[in-house]
Amino acid sequence: MASEGKKSRKKPVIVSLIVATALAGGAMAVSASGGDGTSQENRTDGLPQKTDSVKRQDLSSRTQVDGTLGYSKERKLNGGAQGTLTWLPDTGTVIKRDEPLYEADGNKVRLMYGERPMYRKLKAGDKGPDVKQLKENLRDLGYGQGLSVDEQFTSGTADAVKRWQKAHDLKQTGETGPDQIAFAPSSVRVKKKEAAVGDQTGPGRPVLTTTGSEREVQIKLDVADADLAEPGTRVDITLPGGEKAKGKVASVDRNVNNDDNKEQGGQDKAKVTARVTFADPGQAKGFDQAPVSVDIEGEVRKDVLTVPVNALLALPVGGFGIQVVENGKTREIPVKLGMFGEGRVEISGSGLTEGMKVGVPKT
Repeated sequence: MASEGKKSRKKPVIVSLIVATALAGGAMAVSASGGDGTSQENRTDGLPQKTDSVKRQDLSSRTQVDGTLGYSKERKLNGGAQGTLTWLPDTGTVIKRDEPLYEADGNKVRLMYGERPMYRKLKAGDKGPDVKQLKENLRDLGYGQGLSVDEQFTSGTADAVKRWQKAHDLKQTGETGPDQIAFAPSSVRVKKKEAAVGDQTGPGRPVLTTTGSEREVQIKLDVADADLAEPGTRVDITLPGGEKAKGKVASVDRNVNNDDNKEQGGQDKAKVTARVTFADPGQAKGFDQAPVSVDIEGEVRKDVLTVPVNALLALPVGGFGIQVVENGKTREIPVKLGMFGEGRVEISGSGLTEGMKVGVPKT
């Protein structure tokens, strides 16, 4: 997690850029005003062409970035036993526990859930976390309700394996291995076929590229902005059809990636990748790799007075002010600036009240 020191060093840079922009707009507003600060823009009464209001609100600093809608946890699935591929699932297929991932020499290799890969034949007397994974799956599938879920491959485990093998018309040996089972953390989606029916497969030979079945958004951030997207940060996602969805940053890859991040002129621009998950997975609609936009929530200031950024005036004596419109007249009030966000800026100073009308440039 980024330190508070890093955040405090960044903020003056961001604020300086915004103030510089506001100053440019304010200077134009002042240059279009008379000596008493009243607008001379196509009016004879000295009033501005357009007004807005001083609002009291919660203000959030937000950063909008482009993202890509995809699926989580991409990984390559290698063959488990030597043979000829005789069946592969279609791209886009979601495969759940105990469903076939592929077929070699006419024998289906089925998915079971677990973090450790299936790397050996499991039989009576074996011990280890892969044994525990197998027993958990056999129990959850209904073949080993009485199993003690530990790391011991017992005779009871062998009986449960036989029941599972019988259900799938396999030889009931009570032993199983990579030629029958592949482990993955959860259900998977076939992203790409790495081989074709008729190809030879075996240990270390890729068969499929899979992802998790859960949707997520990937965003890329400049290294200097990486601390804007700490894990847990809330975001708003705009999907391809315009629908809005809530989400949060799940993780940030701190490995800098320069691939495909060329600025104009051919220079590398270092990026980090963040993963965003949906608060409601049912809202994650859209084609794989579809572009989306992500608004990252920043600092929130509660119950503050705000005006549009373009309402700021650069005062001749220095600093900023706003042009207040009251009873057919205008006057300038100096203000102190706080946080910028959502096209508005926090202001404070004497004489400010909620609902005041302020002059803004006509757009």
